[in-house]
Amino acid sequence: MATVIVNGKKRANVREGLACVVTGAIEFATRGDADVVRITDEVREALARTGLQDGTVTVFAPGATGAVTTIEYEPGVVQDLQRVLDEIAPPRGRWQHNINNGDGNGHSHVRAGILGPSLTIPFVDGRLTLGRWQEVVFIDLDERPRDRRLVVQAMGV
Repeated sequence: MATVIVNGKKRANVREGLACVVTGAIEFATRGDADVVRITDEVREALARTGLQDGTVTVFAPGATGAVTTIEYEPGVVQDLQRVLDEIAPPRGRWQHNINNGDGNGHSHVRAGILGPSLTIPFVDGRLTLGRWQEVVFIDLDERPRDRRLVVQAMGV
């Protein structure tokens, strides 16, 4: 590893080598209805299996009713997040998607669009650069239980 020095001050560590992309998956079942699933350990394990030391890891939720983000994963924050989702996009709201398709999950699609399907986290020395209380979570916004498969892709050296 090299150190970059600018005007006599250490600015950054540089790890040089051939860049690599490694793709894997995380699979689990959810309860639906804004079920918040902590996946930090699974992301760490997937990253460890790559053998990469420095780069970024992206967690992506295929589909239109799931989201990936970070929160302090404790019951109060989880309940607060679920309450805010109910306020912003209430399940019993009038959703054009439900009218057009005879579905009942229009709110799920709106929530997923607001939160987004992916999260990218830098890693250094093979470790995620998450804050002390920051946890990676998947939120199943659909109205029913589902089996989910998230894509985990690490890029780095």
